Amino acid sequence: MRKRHQGPGGLLEFVRYFWDVLEPQTEFVDGWALDAVCEHLEAVTSGEITRLLINVPPGFMKSLLTDVFWPAWEAGPMNMPHLRYVAFSYAAALTERDNGKYRDLILSEKYRELYGASFRTRKVGETKITNDKTGSKLATSVGGVGTGERGDRIIVDDPHNVKDGESEIIRSETVRWFREALSNRLNNMETSAIVVIMQRVHESDVAGTILSEGFADYVHLMIPMEFDSGRRCSTIIGWEDPRTEDGELAWPERFPPAVVDGIKIALGPYAYAGQYQQSPSPRGGGIFKRDWWQLWESPDDSFPPMEFVLVSADTAYTQDQANDPTGCTVWGVYREKGAPRIMLLNAWRKHLELHGVYEPRLADETTAEFNKRTQPKWGLTEWLSHTARKYKCDRMIIEGKASGLSVAQEIRRLHGTEGWGVQIVQPTGDKVSRAHAVQPIFSQLLVSAPDKEWAETVISEMESFPKGRYKDLTDSTTQALKFLRETGLIVHRHEADFELTESLRHRGGSSQPLYQV
Repeated sequence: MRKRHQGPGGLLEFVRYFWDVLEPQTEFVDGWALDAVCEHLEAVTSGEITRLLINVPPGFMKSLLTDVFWPAWEAGPMNMPHLRYVAFSYAAALTERDNGKYRDLILSEKYRELYGASFRTRKVGETKITNDKTGSKLATSVGGVGTGERGDRIIVDDPHNVKDGESEIIRSETVRWFREALSNRLNNMETSAIVVIMQRVHESDVAGTILSEGFADYVHLMIPMEFDSGRRCSTIIGWEDPRTEDGELAWPERFPPAVVDGIKIALGPYAYAGQYQQSPSPRGGGIFKRDWWQLWESPDDSFPPMEFVLVSADTAYTQDQANDPTGCTVWGVYREKGAPRIMLLNAWRKHLELHGVYEPRLADETTAEFNKRTQPKWGLTEWLSHTARKYKCDRMIIEGKASGLSVAQEIRRLHGTEGWGVQIVQPTGDKVSRAHAVQPIFSQLLVSAPDKEWAETVISEMESFPKGRYKDLTDSTTQALKFLRETGLIVHRHEADFELTESLRHRGGSSQPLYQV
């Protein structure tokens, strides 16, 4: 077991002792999760950690621990009043609130009695507090004031507003700020520390960026409300999640089972998975659950005979990997025990120019050899036409946005005589509402897919929708299924039952007209 620091009392002991200064009417509730956060902050103080990411649920005192008690503990018991702090959140009002609490704590009679001789405050305000040991604490926001301010401790407390979690513009700008601007705020690149503490709001939020884009120097403390043995957290300082049973709660003393159940109902699966489980995609999927996909197995990797084959494209033509890719899915309608079902036949996601580089076919070259040689130079029109040709598609549908109109026009011009039509479809409603419209097709287990890597790409993206990084294959899928429904090629089970009921209601009876004519 890791030996705790040698200071006069640990951080959690400090919190317990001074709790009544800030919360005189609220009883302090102990919990191992609080100790875990405090232990990792202590490791920052001792220099063991200089980059720390903490993901904990709301209500776990993250702001009080990180932006109020910890700086006061370092200044007083640890005799480090010279440290300079810069605290960021999505709104300056939040860090200013915590600066006010920090001020109230260090100016309290109880605190001054013990540590008053260590330092004296000079400037006291909610935006900035300074002392006579060159220490300071600045409260600001993401992209906010204090461009020239540097710190020994950079605290990023909830950089994302939960309400803006699905706004790609706001989220992307916050992530860009984190990548590009934060390191410029450090006094010393080797010894100064960055602490990010937040709840998850999206797969590509700041925490997701740290975890997926090579920020290997970050220590990650992750505490989900309910234990998931497949995601057990352990860190380099020797800490490990102490729970053993799936579903075991992180802080039952404050959040007992009944309270957690109420939170789940109030928030729904998306918000609960991100904010409380630190997993932006709900376990098993959100709108589209993984278990709803039916596995298609065939000894020779063949598909059943298809009555109709549809290619659906969500287009964007660019080779820039930073821009949106094109998503293409291929769907077949077939019969099983007389009932129509849908099969995912193929899918791909690519960054492509509108047209590729033309290559003439060699005299002795087969079609397969020609395709293999020229594919690396294909553009969007070549890939879409090849896909339609390969799967003998009956119809290709393309979303009617600006890029889609150009793609459809070019495919009609170049491949209009090949036997499959190209149709522009106009989406109605936002992406989420379109997803909900076709959800029953999945929930009624009408969609199958083979065990292939490209199918897994579609299933995984749809499982995390709308909080995942990509949405193009999901958009392509919802567009395809909506088209198949509206053209009558596939119906929900309740729609089929209704049609049968209606046909029986009007069947039989007299063949005589009701009125003489």
